Amino acid sequence: MDRDIRTVDDVLRLLDGLFAPGADRWTADAADWWDGFYADRSKPVPFFVARPDESLASYVERGLIAPGRALDLGCGPGRNALHLASLGFEVDAVDLSPAAITWAEDRAREAGADIRFHCADAFTATGLNGPYDLIHDSGCFHHLPPHRRVSYLALLDRALAPGGHLALTCFAAGETGMGSELPDADFYRESGLQGGLAYTPQSLRWIFSDLTEIELRRMHDEPPESPYFGEPFLWTALFRRDTGTR
Repeated sequence: MDRDIRTVDDVLRLLDGLFAPGADRWTADAADWWDGFYADRSKPVPFFVARPDESLASYVERGLIAPGRALDLGCGPGRNALHLASLGFEVDAVDLSPAAITWAEDRAREAGADIRFHCADAFTATGLNGPYDLIHDSGCFHHLPPHRRVSYLALLDRALAPGGHLALTCFAAGETGMGSELPDADFYRESGLQGGLAYTPQSLRWIFSDLTEIELRRMHDEPPESPYFGEPFLWTALFRRDTGTR
C-alpha cells in the first residue's frame, strides 16, 4: 500500500508517472527518448539547423533585450545558446538529453564559444537559480505535461531577474499551427501529449499573466537561405518581469 504523497513535488512526480514511457514523461524516460531523437544529426529536422530563431535575433536587433546573463531551456544542439554567446551574453544552457548536450558542446567548441552546458532537469538542477536577465525557451514549454507548468512558473519565479525577460517559442493552435489542441485533462486520459501541446495567445497570456507582455506573434517563415530559423506553425512571445515583483 502506497501512501507517500506529502508534498507538491510528490504530486508532480505521481502525475509524471501517468504518462507512458517516452518524450512525454518528465523523467529519465524522456532523456532516453530524446537521445534517440538526436542520435542521427543528419535527419531533416527543421531545428537541427545551426541557425538561431528569427525572433530571438529580432529582439536583440530592436533593443528589446540586451546582453546579460541568459539561460537557454531545452537547448538541444545549442543553436540559440551559441547565438546568445556571440552577442556577448553569459550563457547557461540546459537539456535532459546527453546526446543533445554533446552535439551542442561540439558546436560551441568549433565556434570558440564559452557556454556552460548542463545535462539535467532544469526544474531540479543546482546552479540554475540565476538571477538571469533572459530565460530563453524554443520548444521546451510545449513538450511539458500540463502539471509541469507549475514547475516552469516556479523556475521563472526563482531564476528570472526583476526587469528580466522570458523569450518563448511554442506550438501555435489554429490554422497552420502545430501540436495537439486537446483539453488539459484529456492528456491524462490518453497517457500522452500527442507530440506536444498547442497554445492560443489567450492561454499564453493567462499562464504568464504575472509577467508583462512585450510581443506575441507568429514566427516569421524564413527561407532556406536565411541566416535565421523561422516556422509559422509557432508562436513567439516576449514577456518582462516587472522590477518590483521580487
